[in-house]
Amino acid sequence: MSVLDKLKELLKGHEEQAGKGIDKAGDYVDERTQGKYQSQVDTAQDKLKEQLGGTDRDTDRPPQ
Repeated sequence: MSVLDKLKELLKGHEEQAGKGIDKAGDYVDERTQGKYQSQVDTAQDKLKEQLGGTDRDTDRPPQ
């Protein structure tokens, strides 16, 4: 069993909280890098949410 599979199993039923944590971590990285890597961070956040089963995508952001 891979690490990602174990994470998915642990987070089952807590997708909303995981999504909030991913957003918070991304905001922290953006703050520390002064937004220099914002598009890469946003892409990573979306992909991680997708992998962990979080289906809620940011609808307030225009598609890139």
